[in-house]
Amino acid sequence: MKSAWRAGPMLALLIVAMPAWGATDPRLENLALCRESWVDWKRTDPSRLTSFGAFLRSDFAHNDNDAFFTPKSAMTIYGLKVTQLFPGSVGMGVGFSVQVDASFEVARQALERELGKPLRDCEAGDGMRMCELSIAEQRTLMLMSNDPPNDRMTLLGCYYFYEK
Repeated sequence: MKSAWRAGPMLALLIVAMPAWGATDPRLENLALCRESWVDWKRTDPSRLTSFGAFLRSDFAHNDNDAFFTPKSAMTIYGLKVTQLFPGSVGMGVGFSVQVDASFEVARQALERELGKPLRDCEAGDGMRMCELSIAEQRTLMLMSNDPPNDRMTLLGCYYFYEK
């Protein structure tokens, strides 16, 4: 009985001390992992694109001159804290990407765990590291970050094609 009495306060302390991570809309994860595409929504189901736009306006802050949106409350994707969302681009490509507060290796492990397979097409150069994985036609998963020690933030997402 004595150990049960001690467990209650300890459990309460753990709950209070745990970070408050917000729930993530599944569309963010599906778009970032190339499971869905806003380009497809635009062609086949514009109401989904409209609904997603409403979600972005309600849950994210955006300055007109910025290419990114910032979550209004704590949000994670694959267990990684979301810091910025780029709904129309992935680097120089057209797509959807999320910047997370995680090193390249931590983000890579989270993606590989979610995918159930390793990212293999990787390269490094010019102070950057990048991995790609072709998922389907016009859907390539990518991961990109600076080299250590400047790799605190990592960009992950799905690109559909490169802008020319």
